[in-house]
Amino acid sequence: MSMPFYSKHSKHYVAVDCIIFGFDQEKINILLHKRKFEPYSGGWSLFGGFLEENENLNNAAGRILHTLTGFSGVYLEQLFTYGDVERDKERVLSVAYFALINTERYSSVEGGDFDAVWIPLEELPDLVLDHKIMVNKALRRLRRKAASEPIGFELLPEKFTLPRLQKLYEAIYGEGFDKRNFRKKILSMGLLKKLDEKDKSGSKKGAFLFRFDKKKYDELLSEGLGFEL
Repeated sequence: MSMPFYSKHSKHYVAVDCIIFGFDQEKINILLHKRKFEPYSGGWSLFGGFLEENENLNNAAGRILHTLTGFSGVYLEQLFTYGDVERDKERVLSVAYFALINTERYSSVEGGDFDAVWIPLEELPDLVLDHKIMVNKALRRLRRKAASEPIGFELLPEKFTLPRLQKLYEAIYGEGFDKRNFRKKILSMGLLKKLDEKDKSGSKKGAFLFRFDKKKYDELLSEGLGFEL
């Protein structure tokens, strides 16, 4: 059955690009690789691919992320659609997603077939196409949401210390926080479970480990409350 209304219009490629954030206990990093195909072969790039005919965008983002990095079951959120006419050598629309990765869970991702490399945000090289614009927008979104939603915990292992949690939020916002005020604020929400375990990697005395209480957070949401840093 012919559809003249559709057939008279031009067709375009649809790509999905993923901005992948990770935290290494000190800094926020982006996972990049060097392109091995033209155009821009050899340039630093985000991980991406094309939408297949019979899949939706969210499924495509998950498939591309898993195929290229091995990541699955991670935080993945649609960011923005980039469609400038001259953004690529062909007419390509790109739907950007950002992912939050616990780098301890995926400690072996560097290297591999795609020469993946974690690069600190402050050392970000020139990127191909409009990927630098995507990264900057994703960082703004991360900072905005981290203040009102507990998405920062996606970057941490299941068990963590308060110093490590503070270090994470300082890395996200690029500024230091007063230790006493940060702890008072984060503990007052009642969203952390203190464990009978300590991390003694930094000192003999060690620091108590905590776990984020997702059930408690859901209860607060049902009461019209939530996370506020």
